[in-house]
Amino acid sequence: MPADADAGRKAVVLVSGGLDSATVLALARAAGARCYALTLDYGQRHRVELEAARRVAQQLGAADQRVVKLDIGWIGGSALTDTRIAVPHESSPGIPVTYVPARNSVFLSIALGWAEVLGASAIYIGANAVDYSGYPDCRPEFIRAFESLANLATRAGVEGKAFHVHAPLMNMRKHEIIRTGARLGVDYALTLSCYDPDAAGRACGRCDACRLRAQGFAEAGVADPTRYR
Repeated sequence: MPADADAGRKAVVLVSGGLDSATVLALARAAGARCYALTLDYGQRHRVELEAARRVAQQLGAADQRVVKLDIGWIGGSALTDTRIAVPHESSPGIPVTYVPARNSVFLSIALGWAEVLGASAIYIGANAVDYSGYPDCRPEFIRAFESLANLATRAGVEGKAFHVHAPLMNMRKHEIIRTGARLGVDYALTLSCYDPDAAGRACGRCDACRLRAQGFAEAGVADPTRYR
């Protein structure tokens, strides 16, 4: 479904505080949607991103923002939720330890519930299958499958009020995402992408997220506003 088909409608947008989700929020707004930002405090080690999410939602004019505490860190199995597992500073084959089990499934489920109550037909997520770390829940197959689930498992879906899950960054390179956001007025200085920032929110500059971000700014020809420690 084209993004502009949601013009004038409500949309729930997953906003983490990172570069990608900020761009998605800007795209949803540019499509004419009234945006409701949803941020999850899920037990992540990089909790300073929550403040970045608040800054982004305010700068981009979200109609409302909810920061929902939903601790999935107890599940373990990820460097992002278990401080005993080190965040890798080198790329490795396979799915990295920064993958959080079932994270996008959980996040989209919460977004779906809020969307149904709001009467919103659209959910936006910053999933990307090009410049990403190989997470299985960032693939187009997953997005299509969740959209099907959304329309099977809700009263709104059963009554014919279809939900659409938009992942507008899915096939974009990081530099294309940055150029798009810059064109739409995103202030990337407000965002945080690092998996292992310090308490002041300064990026490590070495994790996968930092490397992809820095490369994206360089290839986009846009000054990198990231604060590094």
